[in-house]
Amino acid sequence: MPPRQVKIGDAAAFVGTTPRAIRHYHEIGLLPEPERGGDGRRRYGYEDMIRLLWIRKMADAGIALDDIRTASTTGADGEAGVAGVLERLAGTLAAQEAELRRQRTAVQRMRTEGSRLGLLSDFVTDRLKGLPADSLRQEDLDGLLVTERIFGPLGAAVRATRFIALAAHPALREESDRVDAAEEALDDGVAVDDPRVAQVAAERHAFESALHAAIERSGLDEDDDALFEAWDAAHPAEDETDSMSAFEATTKLPYDISPARLRCMELAEELSTQDAPTT
Repeated sequence: MPPRQVKIGDAAAFVGTTPRAIRHYHEIGLLPEPERGGDGRRRYGYEDMIRLLWIRKMADAGIALDDIRTASTTGADGEAGVAGVLERLAGTLAAQEAELRRQRTAVQRMRTEGSRLGLLSDFVTDRLKGLPADSLRQEDLDGLLVTERIFGPLGAAVRATRFIALAAHPALREESDRVDAAEEALDDGVAVDDPRVAQVAAERHAFESALHAAIERSGLDEDDDALFEAWDAAHPAEDETDSMSAFEATTKLPYDISPARLRCMELAEELSTQDAPTT
């Protein structure tokens, strides 16, 4: 004959939990204290085991112990309380499932596109499709990642145009490297009024003008117009209340640029403004 009551160890073994967990149920008011035997130890009957099984099954389904306790203390509305808890849990699990799908998609993109290229959004990587595998450097992708964070996928996709042009014009890429090196040489040991600052600014302006001309000749500027149209079509009246503004993002991004290099950037911008057509 089976026993009419069992000790906590047997109860835990039958339910598939531990004595420690059952004691915790008692402590938080989830499981009423059972009768105690002559030795002062808890004794669990059939109804106690049903309750333990119910708790274990609900906990395994992901329902928090506090929610199980709340649902179990609603009296005649117990079923309604459980239904409400299950409805909330279903919503939570659906959100978690959607997040897992997003994460799996992101991982698959990084495996397919490459770890760094895959970090960019589809809108940006689609713009870069067709480029030779070795035409994009790590610093190019790093720059696009920062651009996307500040200006969004559309801004990064437009920025990608310069790398498409550089891939098609090796001489321009070589000149870009030369000007970049000249700018990096304007370190903290160079004064802002050093003649080299103005010289490098003029070289930067000349390079950017040549690059822009190459972009126009190849029709890439028209592709940029198409990017804006595609973005607007795919994101009508997009709510950006939760996104960081470009100004706020730039104030939170650290940089390691000397005053001389900053002055060089300012001078290059002034040269570009002077060349801009007047209306």
